[in-house]
Amino acid sequence: MVDDAPPPPDATPDDLMSLPKAVGALFADLPGLLTDRVHLLSLELRRASNALGQMVALGLLAAILFATAWITIWVGLAAAFLAVGLAWPWIVLLVLVVNLSAAIWALLRVKALAPLLALPATLRRLTDSDALDRQPESERDHG
Repeated sequence: MVDDAPPPPDATPDDLMSLPKAVGALFADLPGLLTDRVHLLSLELRRASNALGQMVALGLLAAILFATAWITIWVGLAAAFLAVGLAWPWIVLLVLVVNLSAAIWALLRVKALAPLLALPATLRRLTDSDALDRQPESERDHG
């Protein structure tokens, strides 16, 4: 589709030929636009770092409070077991076994999650993204 409409009557030939001037003006404005974006990025990064600091501090506070609550629960259970007549060594053994079991479970879970930190799918995609395309069809079905 060709635009056969005549130029607007108030447009002079200088206005029609000012595309290079418009492009030059755009390039002249680019540093200002870029610095505005960089300034906004720096302000948001500063705000994000402040928020991250607060999140870490509040997370640490929550962990301390949770640990205190956990100890309180075990002291209460130990007192209840003592009231029932269970000896101290058995109570200590029970608390030790439960806590060690939970710690071992957590460590095994961390070990299972650790390979995800290497971003395996992204690395596969970035390092050899067309390997499947280069592979013969007979190998794709079996590999």
